[in-house]
Amino acid sequence: QLQLVESGGGLVQTGGSPRLSCAASGEMVHYHAITWFRQAPGKEREGVACISRDGGSANVVDSVKGRFTISRDNGNNTVYLQMNRLNPEDTAVYSCGAELRHTTPGCGYHGMNFWGEGTLVTVSS
Repeated sequence: QLQLVESGGGLVQTGGSPRLSCAASGEMVHYHAITWFRQAPGKEREGVACISRDGGSANVVDSVKGRFTISRDNGNNTVYLQMNRLNPEDTAVYSCGAELRHTTPGCGYHGMNFWGEGTLVTVSS
């Protein structure tokens, strides 16, 4: 079992730069790739960024590329999502998912084995 806890959400002004954290605990933390998702009101959940289990490779989707950065600190079992130049369209519940990748490198946006409960980011105009 793996537990994921997100933090760092809240009310942000347009143009703000919050950093979200996804703290992982439990068995085989270092065998999991981590992916950040978001779900805006009335919309489907979408993948935002992912990072491999060793942090050696990462991906950010085109819609936020250049504004969002994902990083990983395996010493603290935490994955971060740095978000810059936020606008109201970024308002969403942000959650992280973990995908077990015993031997497969990289990361992706499908097949999550564990989920956090999410943290709400509200961007005011």
